[in-house]
Amino acid sequence: MSRILIIEDEEAIAELEKDYLELSNFEVDIEADGEKGLQKALAGNYDMYILDLMLPGIDGFELCKRIREVKNVPILMVTAKKEEIDKIRGLGLGADDYITKPFSPSELVARVKAHLARYERLVQSPAIKKNEISIRGLRIDKASRRVWINGEEKVFTAKEFDLLTFLAENPNVIYSKEQLFETLWGEESIGDISTVTVHVNKIREKIELNTSKPQYIETIWGVGYRFKV
Repeated sequence: MSRILIIEDEEAIAELEKDYLELSNFEVDIEADGEKGLQKALAGNYDMYILDLMLPGIDGFELCKRIREVKNVPILMVTAKKEEIDKIRGLGLGADDYITKPFSPSELVARVKAHLARYERLVQSPAIKKNEISIRGLRIDKASRRVWINGEEKVFTAKEFDLLTFLAENPNVIYSKEQLFETLWGEESIGDISTVTVHVNKIREKIELNTSKPQYIETIWGVGYRFKV
């Protein structure tokens, strides 16, 4: 049974989310305070986190950032804000998806199931290609889902790792944003292709010596991206 932690200060919303998720056979805990929620998130063995954006103590952005530093499981952000910049900021901090209030509980459950199923497939699927990729100081261990650049380990979110690995396994091939979104986020994911740009930028910050002159992931203007070898 998958365990989910909801950090949400609106009790009625949190209880509604919990009820619907428990009906789908998830084990659910709730925390209403950002600071206490962070402590619980880092101490507990959860399979997914659902974070409200506006929280007392620590807001959802900081929570997402702090959790992502040590946890690699899916993070879903819940926000009443409709501005695109808030959504992009959340994705840039490591969230896998977002949902805007008001939303239907069945949509929330569908999102949770989709992300957990995808994460489980990625973690548990047998390796078809070799487990390690090594290119000019970049080393990717597919089995442990870890990345090093010039010997220094970098922390990647699940989607960042998937995107980097996909591009590195298919070098010198140009992929459009639409192709990458469809391949890595899939039809069950709701969002837009700006998510791809956000994730590419975050990857570059971690592996490129000079992000304005990337040596690994090139931008092919008007077309998409290519991993250069």
